[in-house]
Amino acid sequence: MGIMNELQLRRPGISTTAFWDVDFTTIDFEKNDLFVMEKIANYGTWDDFVNIVRFYGVDRFKLRIIESAYLKKDVLNFLCVIFDLDQKDFKCYTRRQSPNQHWNY
Repeated sequence: MGIMNELQLRRPGISTTAFWDVDFTTIDFEKNDLFVMEKIANYGTWDDFVNIVRFYGVDRFKLRIIESAYLKKDVLNFLCVIFDLDQKDFKCYTRRQSPNQHWNY
């Protein structure tokens, strides 16, 4: 079995709790790492969170999660505290702070 097949077969020890809206069995945990991290951070259990950080590693998790399009406010604050990050490091925070522009008619 090649290294790519091994990576595709590698699966974290997480529950399906956060994945109510998708077919959990078809998730590619390597290609869709940010999707998985976002879902677990926002909707997973504590054990899911711990296991997903172990699965990807702290460095990869930190590097990818800041690219998230959406994180709940309390989740964003939690991630800042445990990973020593600033809210301004997160793409979802800077987008949220963008003022609404008036429409030009």
